[in-house]
Amino acid sequence: MDNLLKELIDSIGPVDNKLEPVIQQRLDNLTKPKGSLGRLEEFAKRYCLITNQISPADLEKAVIVFAGDHGITQEGVSAFPKDVTYQMVKNFLQGGAGINVLARHVGADVQVVDIGVDHDLEDLPGLIHKKVGFGTKNMAEGPAMTREEAQRAILAGAEVAQDIIEGGKNILATGEMGIGNTTPASALTAVICGKEPSQVTGRGTGIDTSAYRRKIELIERAISVNKPSPTDGLDALAKVGGFEIAGICGMILKAAQMRVPVVVDGFISGAGAIVAKALCPNISDYLFCGHCSVEQGHKVQMEYLGLRPILDLDMRLGEGTGAVLAMGLIEAGIKIYKEMATFDQAAVSPGNEAI
Repeated sequence: MDNLLKELIDSIGPVDNKLEPVIQQRLDNLTKPKGSLGRLEEFAKRYCLITNQISPADLEKAVIVFAGDHGITQEGVSAFPKDVTYQMVKNFLQGGAGINVLARHVGADVQVVDIGVDHDLEDLPGLIHKKVGFGTKNMAEGPAMTREEAQRAILAGAEVAQDIIEGGKNILATGEMGIGNTTPASALTAVICGKEPSQVTGRGTGIDTSAYRRKIELIERAISVNKPSPTDGLDALAKVGGFEIAGICGMILKAAQMRVPVVVDGFISGAGAIVAKALCPNISDYLFCGHCSVEQGHKVQMEYLGLRPILDLDMRLGEGTGAVLAMGLIEAGIKIYKEMATFDQAAVSPGNEAI
């Protein structure tokens, strides 16, 4: 393993819960029955514990959209052609995609990263250039990438996260774009979570039944050909993963090291998160699950991560859309924690809990 990657992983310990009694005491003393704001209170407490702050600053939000292409698309696993990846990158930069609309709604910046698009995008203004390769190889025929490429992509994601955090952001959401990327996400989920491909593979962009069956067969073939390790996250990532999935993994690892919470989006982002957990068992401490994707493998990922989704809206777009919506609820919980009066401040009697 690359020394920089090993140092990053080794530097991430579990979240220190020493502030929990103080945080919980304030939540319990707000002018409401204890626990009556449910998960909003949970969000506030988890955010404070991750950041190690009793009184956190107002949220400065960003979603990082990693874009990459996949060699497996030549097998017909998507309803859309590969060129849609770079076309959508342009759409993101112009502010016209779903993630742009919802990010504006919650006040989050959108940062777009070319980490592996099979197109020359050097001239696009506003794009973050971290290209590791022009798409992955066809994983049904051999490894999607080399181990060295997988490490480079993880570290590229870490570099992007560090730059954005140092620029003032204190909560990040994962986003992605890559035609065909539900196929490597399904393969990684099957390998790392110990499931059969048929248990974790959905229809992605909306393929028909024949293409869906072929998609499962291709994932089974990729696993058989490459024999990815279920216990070595880097090996699995290199053999059946994707550049944008690796970037998300690196983003998560670096944010955890810097004590910045990450809101994980749907199925593709979940693949990056389970790779991160396979590399660093403490990583779930630093994550929120933004929503429950319609993709059937997403619930398996969340069980592996030990996370409970914030939203369940039958979404499956990706891009970071579910994660940025969830950011609004995390922010609501923090505002309750910081701005709501305590019983003493409001001169309100807390009452008798025994009644």
